[in-house]
Amino acid sequence: MLIRLLLAFTVIPLVELYLLLQLGHATSPMATFLVVILTGVIGSYLARREGAAAWQRFQGALGEKRMPSREIQDGLMVVFAAALLLTPGLITDAFGFVMLVPIGRDFIRKHFLSRFFRGVQVQVTSGTSQVFQGSPLNRNYPNDSKTIDAQAVRRDVS
Repeated sequence: MLIRLLLAFTVIPLVELYLLLQLGHATSPMATFLVVILTGVIGSYLARREGAAAWQRFQGALGEKRMPSREIQDGLMVVFAAALLLTPGLITDAFGFVMLVPIGRDFIRKHFLSRFFRGVQVQVTSGTSQVFQGSPLNRNYPNDSKTIDAQAVRRDVS
């Protein structure tokens, strides 16, 4: 894992710098600068739009009382895409734009996240918990709408 992080933080910036220099030599330094600025501006606009849409889908899923796992994945991918688009470079911008497009997120979800979560099992259970004997929560009150569970604290006014 450490080697992967080392490669990610050394090799990728060097490749990005090389590609930006090559683009600057092929066109002009001003055109390269404009490409970097333009991808940042367009990326921030798209990230804001897709982030708001993902947030609305997340709230809609909660309103429908269903687990918003796809919406959470979309939101995290949009945040990661925004971080990639703020990083100057051509490769990171390409990956960022792919993650902003819903088709790109579906592709990533299908081909990469499915491998990442292979073998992961999630089990959700519900029920009542057992409370320790003698605990103030361990009371046997009738379970009806007329019973109110409360605690009173007496304070002397001085």
